[in-house]
Amino acid sequence: MPEAPLLPPRLQRGDAIGLFCPAGPVREVHRLQAGIKVIEEAGFKVKMRGPAEPVAGYLADDDARRAEHLHALWNDEEVKAILAIRGGYGCLRMIEHLDWELFRQRPKWLAGFSDVTLLLNSLHQRANLITIHGPVATSLAGSEPAYQAALFSLLTGSFEELIKPKGLEILRGGTGRGRLAGGNLTTLVHLLATPWDIPWEGSILVLEDTNEPLYRLDRMLTQLALAGRLQGLTGLLLGEFDTGGNAVDNLRLQEAVWARVLELAGPGFPIWARVPVGHRERNLALPIGMEAMMDSASGVLSLLPGSVTLV
Repeated sequence: MPEAPLLPPRLQRGDAIGLFCPAGPVREVHRLQAGIKVIEEAGFKVKMRGPAEPVAGYLADDDARRAEHLHALWNDEEVKAILAIRGGYGCLRMIEHLDWELFRQRPKWLAGFSDVTLLLNSLHQRANLITIHGPVATSLAGSEPAYQAALFSLLTGSFEELIKPKGLEILRGGTGRGRLAGGNLTTLVHLLATPWDIPWEGSILVLEDTNEPLYRLDRMLTQLALAGRLQGLTGLLLGEFDTGGNAVDNLRLQEAVWARVLELAGPGFPIWARVPVGHRERNLALPIGMEAMMDSASGVLSLLPGSVTLV
């Protein structure tokens, strides 16, 4: 049997959380400062590497330097977890500079979402680590308190194993068990036919995206289906798909996405929508690589910590 993935050591209050930009640069310093305040008020210290101010262009630093910032935080014995400052674009450019042996030898938490989807899934696959799909530093203060608490609960090992999302839409019923995988739809599509593509078979797949018009979402979902990636899943969790506009437009977009997913997805597994995962205030921290169980009758997602190895 494959070796169970490693659950990094739990944090204690007073531990340091490292911050860095793996992709795009800081755009709004006040959002970063607000996120740091949330982290400190939760009882943790903060250590940063790399630029923490806006810079020209769409990358926080060159590819090798961004990788060095992550390595430095990973080598820092005081830092017990690392939180991306923001997403953007750039993790795909940085990925070949990373030291996977370092990550394997020193298990730590990495948390983030959006473009960070690549790092989260790659750390699980290449270093056998559980990672966290959840808020970044610049989205943390804007997250609802319950979702801030969910992030820190995972980091400290006090998380709720039974998750019953409010407002859940059961698009297709049934039960399914598998390792949590995925995240941002655009990022996942860009991994197809690369060495960094994730193993989809047998997973509970999470999908979300923002500021993408319906035709682009349709195109990406169709590509996943044609590539066979929506076959053989054990479950599908659809997070938020928003236009960045008003609530009515967002609802219309989401319903169109749901309909297209039901047309494309293979048979035999449950599909849930309105899971609180995405780019807005509701971004539930989920452990990528941990097994979970979807029970459509109860609307409960059960995390299964027995599927991992405690460090």
